[in-house]
Amino acid sequence: MSTLENSRVLVTGAGGFIGHHLVSFLKQKGYWVRGVDIKEPEYAPTDADEFELLDLRRWDSCLQATRSIDEVYALAADMGGMGFISANHAQILHNNSLINIHTLEAARVNGAKRYFYTSSACVYPEYRQTDAHVTPLKEEDAYPAAPQDAYGWEKLVTEQLCAHYRNDYGIQTRTVRFHNIFGPLGTWDGGREKAPAAMCRKVAQAKLSGNHEIEIWGDGEQTRSFCYIDDCLEGIYRLMRSDYAEPLNLGSDELVTINQLADIVAEVAGITITRRHVSGPQGVRGRNSDNTRLREVLKWEPALTLKQGIARTYPWIEEQVREREALAYSKEVLISDASRIATV
Repeated sequence: MSTLENSRVLVTGAGGFIGHHLVSFLKQKGYWVRGVDIKEPEYAPTDADEFELLDLRRWDSCLQATRSIDEVYALAADMGGMGFISANHAQILHNNSLINIHTLEAARVNGAKRYFYTSSACVYPEYRQTDAHVTPLKEEDAYPAAPQDAYGWEKLVTEQLCAHYRNDYGIQTRTVRFHNIFGPLGTWDGGREKAPAAMCRKVAQAKLSGNHEIEIWGDGEQTRSFCYIDDCLEGIYRLMRSDYAEPLNLGSDELVTINQLADIVAEVAGITITRRHVSGPQGVRGRNSDNTRLREVLKWEPALTLKQGIARTYPWIEEQVREREALAYSKEVLISDASRIATV
């Protein structure tokens, strides 16, 4: 394990969920951190030493972002939940290709020594994920390649690009394949949220309204594993400090159905729900992480259960829902009062 505390590091996508948390994590480790994104963090101020608003689809922005930087944590991406990924293929492939090609080359030009690339379980072939009782996915299962969406194709291509930059130019690249990371301070509505956040929002709305029926896309028997943000950050750090250069899974191997996810959220919220199944994008039928290599390489694996992570996430999302509904109610009162005054 190498140690480079007090180095100057860049986190791209620092206005997003994982990037925002990673900035705080690295600051606590003693690093000087520059955060870059097209937007500022939405739910809490950044802890970055510098935060710059830059469009990393642009080459000049990537050069500016990577100046005087020792290590890059590349998290910037145009992405979201299944509803967004399944409906925006051209936009995702175009934007993410530009972001990653430009950022990696700018890091090389500016002399960065290490580059951490955040790939995704979406690189795995659809033909290996057709059964809800899925065999956990090993890193070598990515080939022969057949990702379901453009998001997965771009991730897989950039994995290869990182390997070639390591071999041709000597920059030490590290690649992680995330399996559904969740936690507080992340997108929870609007269409780009992931399943745990969406489920927390739906249950919170049901709880606050008194109508305990929630919608679930499909039959709810599709399966996934979900990894809490604290475990994700620890895994990122351990991999970046390791000598392991091949793509590595990072996620929980606790497989649950979406119906079970809903029940866990409802239990944490303290209510009993009724599920109403509706049509909607579901992604692959089943996906789970094989953590064998993760344990071998890092001598570590995620420790928190899904229920423990939801117990830390749900209260924050419920508070967001409460605040939004209170604001909406206040606006209705103001409009009503204004209308009554005008009538008088």
